[in-house]
Amino acid sequence: MNTALLERLIRFQHPEKVLRYLGDLDDARLAALFGLETDSYLRARRAHEEQARQAAADLLDDPGFAKKIDDLPFAPGQRVVAVGESTTDDLLSWFEILRHAIGLRRPADGIVLVNLGVSGQTSTQALAGFAAVVLQRPDWVLCMLGANDVRRLGAEGPTLVGLSETERNLRALRDLVTRRTAARWVWLTPSPVDEARVAAYQPFQWGETSWSNHDLALVGRFLAAQPEPVVDSGAVIGPAVSTVIGTVTGSAVSPVVGPVVAEQGAEPFHLDDGVHLSLAGQRALAVALVDTLTDSA
Repeated sequence: MNTALLERLIRFQHPEKVLRYLGDLDDARLAALFGLETDSYLRARRAHEEQARQAAADLLDDPGFAKKIDDLPFAPGQRVVAVGESTTDDLLSWFEILRHAIGLRRPADGIVLVNLGVSGQTSTQALAGFAAVVLQRPDWVLCMLGANDVRRLGAEGPTLVGLSETERNLRALRDLVTRRTAARWVWLTPSPVDEARVAAYQPFQWGETSWSNHDLALVGRFLAAQPEPVVDSGAVIGPAVSTVIGTVTGSAVSPVVGPVVAEQGAEPFHLDDGVHLSLAGQRALAVALVDTLTDSA
């Protein structure tokens, strides 16, 4: 296996989250799953962590962003839990950047951030695992689900999870967790894809897998109607929910909380597969989240 592929697997695939029945998997056992010596595995993990930490440090160089980290509504000692799929599970994710930003800016506050994102997870799977969220005793839950639900099996085939089922799952997950904890809930809409890259990506062609921004925006529209704060990832990564839905159906959608905070620069917001976000995309999403939380605090 080539180095680039190994680094990508280590970035997005975390067996310790899905093989809990095997007990604690130490670094040596995890390294063996990737066919690596322990030192090589840890070196790759540390490299990803340093990238996320540096991304946070770069953002904190902006006094305005640093002030917003100070103003985040997370109180000292609170626990912030993220639920999601690969966009969250990513070692360079918006949540990891947020974790480093809080750690660098507010180290004395003892805020604990726990990443329960699992690559490939659907809302159905997340709902089945709701107890793991409850066990974390969260004060806040940041939830970004739905991207894998709308994965199509064949270009014109069915989505993996139907829209009505996705809506039921997300409502149920929120209700089950918030009725058992004092957690405040925040939604992030699934991020748009680069449809041209998705169509051109050979592994997706071989697997007859596709995504469309229209399907993703339908999930976003549902989330926009919820009473909790919502970050519209499309406002920074691609077409906003209202733009996509309005274009396709001609219907109007109320705007989602969250300003446009960045423009796509030299680094594309997506990796070569068109689905997963680059570090630039993750940075933009982290900023949008911070903006939403401080604007609605």
